[in-house]
Amino acid sequence: MPPDALATRRPWRPRLTPGALGLPLALGVLALALGHLLAGPGLGPGLIALFAPEATLDAASTLVLHYAWWPRLAMALLAGGGLALAGVLMQQVLRNPLAAPTTLGVASGANLALMAASLMAPGLLGLGREWVALAGGGMAMGLVFALAWRRGLAPVVVVLGGLVVNLYFGALSMVLLLFHQEELKGLLIWGAGSLAQNGWQDVAFLAPRLAIGGLLAWLLLRPLAVLALDEAGARSLGVSLKHLRLAGLGLAVFLTGCVVSVVGIVGFIGLAAPNIVRLAGARRLGARLAWSTLLGALLLAATDLVLQRVSGHLPTLIPTGATTAALGAPLLLWLIPRLRLAGETPPREARALGGRHPAPGRLAGGLAIALLGVGAVAMLAGQGADGWQWASPSDWTLLQWRVPRALAAAGCGVMLAIAGTLIQRLTANPMASPEVLGISGGSAIALMGAIFLLPAPDNLTLVAAGTLGALASLAVLVGLNRASGFQPERLLLTGVAITALFEAIKGVVLAGGDPRGQQVIAWLSGSTYYVDPTSALSVAAAALLLALVAAPLGRWLDILPLGGATATALGLPLARARLALLLMVALLTAGATLVVGPLSFVGLLAPHMARLMGFARARAHLAGAALTGALLMVLADGLGRQLLFPEEIPAGLMASLLGGAYFMWGLQASPSRR
Repeated sequence: MPPDALATRRPWRPRLTPGALGLPLALGVLALALGHLLAGPGLGPGLIALFAPEATLDAASTLVLHYAWWPRLAMALLAGGGLALAGVLMQQVLRNPLAAPTTLGVASGANLALMAASLMAPGLLGLGREWVALAGGGMAMGLVFALAWRRGLAPVVVVLGGLVVNLYFGALSMVLLLFHQEELKGLLIWGAGSLAQNGWQDVAFLAPRLAIGGLLAWLLLRPLAVLALDEAGARSLGVSLKHLRLAGLGLAVFLTGCVVSVVGIVGFIGLAAPNIVRLAGARRLGARLAWSTLLGALLLAATDLVLQRVSGHLPTLIPTGATTAALGAPLLLWLIPRLRLAGETPPREARALGGRHPAPGRLAGGLAIALLGVGAVAMLAGQGADGWQWASPSDWTLLQWRVPRALAAAGCGVMLAIAGTLIQRLTANPMASPEVLGISGGSAIALMGAIFLLPAPDNLTLVAAGTLGALASLAVLVGLNRASGFQPERLLLTGVAITALFEAIKGVVLAGGDPRGQQVIAWLSGSTYYVDPTSALSVAAAALLLALVAAPLGRWLDILPLGGATATALGLPLARARLALLLMVALLTAGATLVVGPLSFVGLLAPHMARLMGFARARAHLAGAALTGALLMVLADGLGRQLLFPEEIPAGLMASLLGGAYFMWGLQASPSRR
């Protein structure tokens, strides 16, 4: 070989494979388990306690091992493997790396059913908590399938239906939690994922069901592999796509419902394990099924064993589900920039759910008039001590409270809607939103840190903390994705990891029982209660300015969904365009999150609602989404103040309920496009 060829050879790097990841994790689980046994009665008595606890002299400690520790370890392995298996099935059927066991709303449905039963029919819990949870998850699954059945369970429609059902049930659960926090405190721990066991009953319930699910997944292996092809290729092989998708999704939902009904919501495993395995080189479906199940089991078991070792030194209860996200998210962040996604394809633009409106300008004018009318009613009409009454436009003593809230709600709706439109067109992924990108989560983490770590922080301090958190999240996004040219799939996975950290911290905060958790819940739900005139004007001015800056980006947004190669061929500076759009999304999201919290989901719903109305081209889409977001938030703020007067439903939750209802109607009613 010529010397110059030797000089130009790339340095050898060890290849990362699923086995290279799984082996250290398996050894870590084994070491942690042995350490626990050696610190207790010893290895021999510990192993004997698994089968015959009465055969040892130290009966008390071996009974604890037999009825608590060993079942907990078995449950961690079963639950982690089951969730990872469900995640692989969903990602294969929906052809989306962000699909996970929570995508179809199964976990949210189970959580809502348990909350409702606890408050309204506690006798049902006597029949078995797992059956109530399974009924709730099945209800969510049935609703998603009903929304998508007319369209042949098309992946994009199932994804969108699952997302909206998930956030709708989540919003209903948050409303119940706001008004009944003390009664539902125990469910906060369950909702964050708890593996505590007091016998082998749950293991005996879960093990055979997961075994049946695994066998069915193996039998469906070859048919499900066809779903990796496009629809035309799959149909040419004579495959019934609708029934195959129903079988794959039904099996994934069954696995998820069984796990959630026993241990609660452990959401990150089903997303992280399949993506980590795929990033590590497992391409064939059979390999991904096997390795993801193993990695999910080991990841959850390792997390729980670490938690058991440190829980005695912590001042508060730390749920296992939250800890899993806190430990798994950094692993995913570490993997993303180091691994090449072989076979990455340009993103495919999601098929528009509605047709193109013949006169989008006239439609936008109608939305603007509707916004003015709804805003006027929200500010002038309301309930008081004497019932419903109209305020005079000159009655500033009342309007000084209502006008800032309506103005701030409109500004936040505009910013979140534009941010959602930018990120969905940038990534060509219908699941993308400012919440998924992680910027909302970074801002929320910083705000919760300020609330819990600083003595009596004022509004200016909270604003500064939230802004720094959003900028830190953006810095992580840019730092981890700069070398890859900000590929959409990597961006979304990075955002998901950051969001998982936020969910972990939120779960710990809410499960700990700290009185300040009520303040966190109120802020997370998106209330405009504390908005003053100065902050309202600032939000409105920022929304107007950023909307004007986003308007000239329409050409980029029309080209980017065509894929990186096409965009480059058309002369678009791809990396710089993606970075500029990310900066815009960060600024828009941070400004809105500081006022209405990170969970309003207007950034997810408003762009899709605008597409349902017929706003197709990028600039029209931006304008329609901005007007829709503002209208949705103003209407939500007004109704939230009046529906349960004198109690109040925060605007963010109300926006999810209103937008979710309209979106489900539009998803089911609008004709599919061929």
